[in-house]
Amino acid sequence: MEFSLEQLAWDLEGLSPEEHGFTYLDLQREPAGSGRLDGWVIPAKDLHDVAGMPTSLGHTQRAYLATTTDCFLEALEAEGAIIPGKSAAPELGLRVDTEPVGYPHPDNPLWPGHTPGGSSGGAAVMVARGLVRAAHAGDGGGSIRVPAAACGVVGFKPSGDDLSVPGFITRTVEDQAFLHDIPLLKPTRARIGVLTAPLFADVAVAPVMLRAVDEAAAALRGLGYEVVPIDPYPAAAETFAAFQALFSTRLADLDFAEGYSAWLREIGRSISPAQLADARTHAQGLPARLAHDWQVDALLSPMLAFDPPPRGTFTALEHAENFEQQTRWSPWGSLFNVARLPAVSLPWPVARRQPVGVQLGGITLSDAPVLGLAAALSATTASQYRH
Repeated sequence: MEFSLEQLAWDLEGLSPEEHGFTYLDLQREPAGSGRLDGWVIPAKDLHDVAGMPTSLGHTQRAYLATTTDCFLEALEAEGAIIPGKSAAPELGLRVDTEPVGYPHPDNPLWPGHTPGGSSGGAAVMVARGLVRAAHAGDGGGSIRVPAAACGVVGFKPSGDDLSVPGFITRTVEDQAFLHDIPLLKPTRARIGVLTAPLFADVAVAPVMLRAVDEAAAALRGLGYEVVPIDPYPAAAETFAAFQALFSTRLADLDFAEGYSAWLREIGRSISPAQLADARTHAQGLPARLAHDWQVDALLSPMLAFDPPPRGTFTALEHAENFEQQTRWSPWGSLFNVARLPAVSLPWPVARRQPVGVQLGGITLSDAPVLGLAAALSATTASQYRH
């Protein structure tokens, strides 16, 4: 497939914002630099600044014209990438759907009428529709991996030193490795734990998700890896409480807030300094705890507990139930944010229906071997599945 500004302009003809996922377009933008990303067209998530473009933060009342470019995006431009516009996101990236206030709500190309997931939903839509090869995204609780799983593409959350990290949604694992400048290091040996029981919510996992994980586990065994079933670790509830504290306290100083964002802000303001310190301590010790409790190098799980619900499902709920239902949809994703460990969602082919996302995360494995393992796993489906 060809990916260029000219091709993007052609492909956008006749598509609505709900179909293409852009909140802003600048198809005349020139490269700001040159290097290894020459020719790459990479839209920016509309929670991040690109000089000369509006940033909406997912709400019309928050929109402003950016005069500077965020460092991560500036580095992409310096290496030759062209940013042709902004991809839709929910207000402040607070939900796992993509329904920005006052802007069109992107539709899922695989599941028309259903959510593409979020918060990087616009990015997933444009990659899944084949408009771009890759789109900038960010993951603070599953926000790259959830929409990737919902839309049948690849989402990688790198390791980092914060709950939220920048990254990309792409069509292949190889493109993830190239964009992050990470070698694909397939581990020669690894013990992989298979977890299908929900970690952070009480939810019945759909049979198709369990089937996909079973098939992926069999493929990993076929590659020579030791694959063992594991159960939720004893401190899972403590981890989710830490996630809630770390996530919500970021909103405590928010001036303008209404509806769901105001509800989350009040939770953040209710967290005491001691509780926040405990959450940070828990997060710091979580990788060692997981390695000790599970005795595995990597984790294989579903990414989602069930297929994407119709658009409007989450926002129609009362705020507390909204939060809980989001967690039920993806009851494994935020583990890797709290632990600051790498994780990737891969589309797994399912006969006579849309693919589903399986999640592969590092416990003792770092970014390069996680991506190497993901590439090897993805290659086992090559004869069954074509994007």
